[in-house]
Amino acid sequence: MPALIPDRLVAVLAAFPAARRCWVAYSGGMDSEVLLHALSAVRSRLSGELRAAHVDHGLHPDSPRWAEHCRQTCARLGVRFRLCRVDAAAAPGESPEAAARHARYGALGALLAPDDLLLTAQHQDDQAETLLLALLRGSGLKGLSAMPAVAPLGAGHLVRPLLGYSRRELADYAAAAGLAWCEDPANADLGYDRSLIRHRVLPLLVERWPAAAATLARSAGHCAEAQGLIDALAFETLARVAGARPGTLSVAGLRVLDPERCRAVLRHWISELGFRPASSVVLGRILSEVLPARPDAMPWVSWSGCEIRRYRDDLYALAPLPPRPDTTPIPWRKGALQLPHGLGRLTWVDPEGRTIDPDTLHPGGFTVAFGLSGLTCRPPGVQHHRRLKNLFQEAGVPPWLRPYVPLVLAGRSLSAVVDIAICDTAWGSAPRWEKAPWGRWLKTRSA
Repeated sequence: MPALIPDRLVAVLAAFPAARRCWVAYSGGMDSEVLLHALSAVRSRLSGELRAAHVDHGLHPDSPRWAEHCRQTCARLGVRFRLCRVDAAAAPGESPEAAARHARYGALGALLAPDDLLLTAQHQDDQAETLLLALLRGSGLKGLSAMPAVAPLGAGHLVRPLLGYSRRELADYAAAAGLAWCEDPANADLGYDRSLIRHRVLPLLVERWPAAAATLARSAGHCAEAQGLIDALAFETLARVAGARPGTLSVAGLRVLDPERCRAVLRHWISELGFRPASSVVLGRILSEVLPARPDAMPWVSWSGCEIRRYRDDLYALAPLPPRPDTTPIPWRKGALQLPHGLGRLTWVDPEGRTIDPDTLHPGGFTVAFGLSGLTCRPPGVQHHRRLKNLFQEAGVPPWLRPYVPLVLAGRSLSAVVDIAICDTAWGSAPRWEKAPWGRWLKTRSA
């Protein structure tokens, strides 16, 4: 019975750890209207404070009216309200739906503290639609798993407590409670794949198979269970194929795996590092082009937001590298030096860790350059000068990272290869690099 929805929600949420705040992702549509109303009826039985957040994408002329409806409803229910405005413009090659979704979850995730939950109103029919879309896209098990009941988001967790309810149940509840909601015209636009499935495909399936939405959602659950087993196997295998550098994988370790397990490990590794999933085509290229390459080769493949590169036996996954800095030296006399292309900044510190001005060590200060060749360095305790290329090789710095390593010069002499070697001990101090994210792969002097 629709009247029992609030009690059932309490039972669903009781399965999760106690939350400090329960945020409802409140669009103002029927589904989130039902979720907010039902939770407000049992707020005294929730583990944390009930709040609502509305995301204004700014994509429709009526969006201010929808935001005002949400604000007024929350005021009437006595629920604290937060309005988030986002820029949902699509990037090149990105669909408008995907851009809006990424902007929405980015804004909502930013609200969450470690003990917070974000409650969204997706239901059983939404789950069936998601599965059908995944099938039509040729997705693997992860895609066919559709939407999980709980997932990490920001510092907290996203929870979908209505996945066990049909759209009809929610509509019955809304009618019985006399709820009013906003209608987004995009939901009826058959130019969107999901709208076409919702209004044309799924009703036809339900006409022939009345329980179609429930059975499709159940199939998504079976896929999620199978994917969980694969993820567990991939996680166990990851430890056995770890590379020499933090976050890398061993090429030799991957090559002894059968192709199916190797693809599963690569998918899990890429996901754990926070990158978008690689397509089956990209994974195939990693297996056929990158792993079999000669140890001195440097093959790589890329997709949106990620590059897979190899150096020696290590396989790296990293964000696309910025443009290479040019070789023009940058003067460095006072304070911290901000490096170009978001590469971080340099400070000069004494043995006690105190910041000092470079020109107190060398008249006129130093210069910082990138990508120079033909330089030599004699690190402490080494009798002879070493070529810069040899220092990089000994430190295991991949050739594709070397142009981004700051070189500190006093006049024409190399004083430091930052975080690789000190070439002049006369200073009694050293530059410190607050690195870009990939800097974790650079071997520090103390390593």
